[in-house]
Amino acid sequence: MRNPSWTRDELLLAFNLYCKIPFTKIHYSRPQIIELARIINRTPSSVALKLVNFARHDPKLKARNVSGMSHGSKGEKEVWNEFYGNWEELALQSEQVLARYKGLAIEESAGLSESELPKEGKMRERLIKVRVNQNFFRAAVLASYNNCCCITGIQIPELLIAGHIIPWSKDEKNRMNPANGLCLNLLHDKAFDRGLITITPAFKMKISKTLQRHKKNPAVQSFFLPCDNQPIRLPNRFLPDTAFLEYHNNEIFQKV
Repeated sequence: MRNPSWTRDELLLAFNLYCKIPFTKIHYSRPQIIELARIINRTPSSVALKLVNFARHDPKLKARNVSGMSHGSKGEKEVWNEFYGNWEELALQSEQVLARYKGLAIEESAGLSESELPKEGKMRERLIKVRVNQNFFRAAVLASYNNCCCITGIQIPELLIAGHIIPWSKDEKNRMNPANGLCLNLLHDKAFDRGLITITPAFKMKISKTLQRHKKNPAVQSFFLPCDNQPIRLPNRFLPDTAFLEYHNNEIFQKV
């Protein structure tokens, strides 16, 4: 018996997971894929294949000659075109659909702590939306870098941050855009936020004049000087947008 066609909601959940799982780890044996298959009552193999097929539309993967099956569904293309670049809506809508499939409230499905949320009202709704979106952004950015700091190579999730290139407060449109994100360890994320380091449009780390003035400090010698002018580890998708990097270089990076 032929499996029924994928619904729009199922495709939305598949696209959500596509963004949150490293491309190299898309396999029917992965726990996230098995869990989604259970939720939507499909086989892990069919879910894995659907995730791979979204790669057919990914411009960054196409540039590396990486693709899914040559023939996918019309629905995949429609969902991709609707949400690629519309990250805030993707995050919220897909997490709402996931919560509905689980039979849970979205805050419970997303693992948000009730102790951190207002009891009710518009403030609660706004905070839930922000937290859901932030969780999606972190998952998408870390997955694109295979959970690895792009400067040091650290692979301990508890020490990793999905940092914004253009700060959250400066560009509302690109708050959820994974191409506006870098996977950094806590120390280098703070240094990046303060403009003590930057990533150039050529994807190399550069240290500021401020850090150079402290070059005799052992910590600076250990954690910053060896990385100066060195290329970062590039993600397997959602390559940092060079326009965002130029903004950081020109507006945030300390040059004096």
